[in-house]
Amino acid sequence: MAHDKMLDGNTAAVEAIKAARVKVISAYPITPQSTIAEKLADAVADGELDANYVRVESEHSALSVALGAQMTGVRAATATASVGLALMHEIVNAAAGVRAPIVMPVVNRALASPWSLWCDHQDSMAERDSGWMQLYCENVQDVYDLTMCAYRIAEDRRVQLPCMVCLDGFFLSHSMQKVRVAEQAEADAFIGPYRRHNSYIDPEDPMIVNNLTSSDEFTEMRYQQSRGFAAAAEVMEEVFTEFQERFGREHHVVEPYRLEDAKTVLVTIGSMAGTAKYVADRLREQGQHVGVLKIVSFRPFPYRQVAALLKNAEHAAVLDRSAGLGAQGAPVWLEVCAALQSMEIDVCGYIGGLGGRDISMDTIRHIFEDMAQKDTQVCEEPAWIDLKEHPMNIRQVLKHV
Repeated sequence: MAHDKMLDGNTAAVEAIKAARVKVISAYPITPQSTIAEKLADAVADGELDANYVRVESEHSALSVALGAQMTGVRAATATASVGLALMHEIVNAAAGVRAPIVMPVVNRALASPWSLWCDHQDSMAERDSGWMQLYCENVQDVYDLTMCAYRIAEDRRVQLPCMVCLDGFFLSHSMQKVRVAEQAEADAFIGPYRRHNSYIDPEDPMIVNNLTSSDEFTEMRYQQSRGFAAAAEVMEEVFTEFQERFGREHHVVEPYRLEDAKTVLVTIGSMAGTAKYVADRLREQGQHVGVLKIVSFRPFPYRQVAALLKNAEHAAVLDRSAGLGAQGAPVWLEVCAALQSMEIDVCGYIGGLGGRDISMDTIRHIFEDMAQKDTQVCEEPAWIDLKEHPMNIRQVLKHV
């Protein structure tokens, strides 16, 4: 029977990877992901996991080895964070293009520069159009559950796409919570053995993979990937439904909280959703009609569900943990605006929690208060919350001559 363990987010990811019985592991340590690589190495060394552990010299090599192993017809595992994911960029796209259903935990950490060890979502958001699915976790139980589900979703014959399971660095990766963990037999029954469905390396049936492709075929191959994402939107809900039937925990691609009569809704992603729900409860006690909408699947983005769930709201605030530099707004806000383009709802973007800055209860409360005072239909640019006074005087890069 399933049992409870006290786990941090990284260890929860390791437990799910072990449950999937991966056969090849290649990982390079990087804060705050390092303990995933370490604990997987321990599991192989101690005989808990029957797998080959390949030591590599960089994250680029880590994903290259995982991709090569997956192409032989076995499950392979790796994990990364921040600039490690950025270094993987070439192979991130290659893995998606050859439809290798790799599941990879991404422990979210700010990209340099300025250098930071702490959480924001710029690393995974920079890869949002690379052809990988992306699932974002609210708590440590989510890390375990969504990683388990990711194997089923990615490997489904209708999908065949790699998947990032994103967990906030330190807020989740190093926070201990009680987690319900399945017995191996239960995990086996849910995830099942790995089945090769698409191109793979077979000495008995040789083929060329990822060769130079002419314009005569390139567009169609990209279209095939888009159909995989379209299928994933349905497959996710199918897998989440089966997961709930087996394990009793409910998940969806987007999850509403107290939206039944909400006039103002805060759209969140990642661990900040828990704080947002708590603040919404307190404001509800004061008679305010507020709610929270948590995005779980950012790729594929559940635009139909978002529009349906927000159709009765008057105001929507979107809180991004990435800056969206150079764009009109940050990534989640842009997606929500696109989903609501035909609806008369106030949609305003907020940017916060960068470089590990805490998104506190006061931060969330301030957003709800700010939205209640707005009378424009769409904010032209995002509001940067919790900025210090005179932000342009903080360690200026440009010197006055």
